[in-house]
Amino acid sequence: MKRGFYTIMSAQFFSSLADNALFVTAVELLRTGGAPEWQRAALVPMFALFYVVLAPFVGAFADALPKGKVMFISNAIKVVGCLMMLFGSHPLIAYAVVGLGAAAYSPAKYGILTELLPASQLVKANGWIEGLTIASIILGVLLGGQLVGVTISTALLSIDLPFVDTGIDSAPQAAIAALILVYVIAAWFNTRIPHTGVEMRPMRHDPERSVLSNALALVPDFWICNRRLWNDRLGQISLSTTTLFWGVSGNLRYIVLAWAAAALSYSTTQASALVGVVAIGTAVGAVVASMRMRLDMATRVMPLGIAMGLLVILMNFISNVWVAVPFLILLGGLGGFLVVPMNALLQHRGHNLMGAGRSIAVQNFNEQACILGLGAFYSLSTKFGLSAFGAITAFGVVVAGIMWIIQRWHAHNCVHHREEVEHLLQIARHDTHH
Repeated sequence: MKRGFYTIMSAQFFSSLADNALFVTAVELLRTGGAPEWQRAALVPMFALFYVVLAPFVGAFADALPKGKVMFISNAIKVVGCLMMLFGSHPLIAYAVVGLGAAAYSPAKYGILTELLPASQLVKANGWIEGLTIASIILGVLLGGQLVGVTISTALLSIDLPFVDTGIDSAPQAAIAALILVYVIAAWFNTRIPHTGVEMRPMRHDPERSVLSNALALVPDFWICNRRLWNDRLGQISLSTTTLFWGVSGNLRYIVLAWAAAALSYSTTQASALVGVVAIGTAVGAVVASMRMRLDMATRVMPLGIAMGLLVILMNFISNVWVAVPFLILLGGLGGFLVVPMNALLQHRGHNLMGAGRSIAVQNFNEQACILGLGAFYSLSTKFGLSAFGAITAFGVVVAGIMWIIQRWHAHNCVHHREEVEHLLQIARHDTHH
């Protein structure tokens, strides 16, 4: 791997570490503030909101500037969201601003891989990036859980700045202040990311039109890119698979917290460790997939999605932590092995069809729209009385059923569009361009 790849990995690690610790901290901030459970569940769709709303713009923005600069700006926006949460804004609104930073960050984070590396290394690179991201999820949720725990929060609250009244007087607030420093570290790594030498694609700008008109002019281009990827015989399969996977796993992060509280009577600090357990399995699956899978073999992993959905339903029958831990590792492992080759195939097709930043923006739009929709459904269901066990059953049935439909869709393509599918697979086998 090129030197710049490891700098990207370091920047991604610290930014994702802070993101996941902040999620646990925000849950605890709402809980200690007496907010109802549906508001805690609503953190997931609020984070996804700007991914969906700004999808037509962030891809073009990522392609118009060096990716490292885009990632730096995005981390600065996340810091603003933390400060809002720290000094009086409603946690849901402030967390949405952090999601705004993440929405701008993602096209640059993944798009730079296709600029820096040839297609033959994309599965391997995705394996390492996803493995490291999952490692940051493990450590992030554990860090967030410990920061709001009694021991560390007491130590943080005992720190006094001379002549300064920070107004920080609770464990979640102290945790948020500490996480701002982690975002600063990520921003420093962003400044060290090298320029890849790929030509920038300036955003459309007409000096005779207003800023709003120029921005809205990007919307038709985005929908053309979205339609182009959905019409591609391999792009549509990889996009639908990753969309479903992230839609479910994005909400599963909170559902595991709710399930641990209901089935095991765990606190937020204890339950956060189980979210990390799922991530351990995902990391292992991601790394194994990066070593064993090739780009043209990606579609073979779809049966794992059906198995994953069925396993989610079995969570309802687990009430012992010693059974839960290996079960959650297995669940995460299937997900990691599924998503890495599919994600790499999607990046490859998107880069060939429209450019890295725009491709990732289309991917984020679809995936985050799924997270937003499923998260809103879970939050509203919780508000109207659905238990965590009922939500888990619904999620399992949905993922298994839809993955079966996607598998049948690909089988139909292989029969009725065999020459086109084979041509695209040939490109995946032999493409060595960045």
